Amino acid sequence: AIYDTMQFVRPAVATLCIGQAASMGSLLLCAGEKGMRYALPNARILLHQPSGGFQGQASDIERHAEDIIKMKRRLNDIYVRHTGQDYATIEKTLDRDYFLSAEDARAFGIVDEVITKRHPLQEKVEKLVPVS
Repeated sequence: AIYDTMQFVRPAVATLCIGQAASMGSLLLCAGEKGMRYALPNARILLHQPSGGFQGQASDIERHAEDIIKMKRRLNDIYVRHTGQDYATIEKTLDRDYFLSAEDARAFGIVDEVITKRHPLQEKVEKLVPVS
C-alpha cells in the first residue's frame, strides 16, 4: 500500500535513508522520485528476496510457495523499474541478503545522491516546495 501510494500521489516523493533501509524499506527508498532519493554517508541498505515460513496441509504450503514466487517476481520488477538494473542482475543480487553502503547504493541505483549536509537537501526541497 505504501509503494502504490508513493506512485499514485501527485506530489513528488523524496526518500532519505538515515541509518538503515532493510528489506521492504530498501524498495521504498528506491521508489522515491528519481533525483530525490538520498542516503546519509553511513547508511546501510539491505536487499533480499521475500521470505516466509509455512505450515499446514501440503496443498496449502504449495499455494503459499506459488504466491511468494509471484511476489518475488513482482518485487524484482519494481527494483528493475527504479534502479535501472536488468532483471537478471536484480534476481541474482536479491537471491541472498545483499548489504550496500550508501555509495554502493548510489552506484546500484537505489539512491541518487549521498548527502553530507542538510543544507543542500534543504535547498532542493525548497525549490520544489517554497518555504515562506
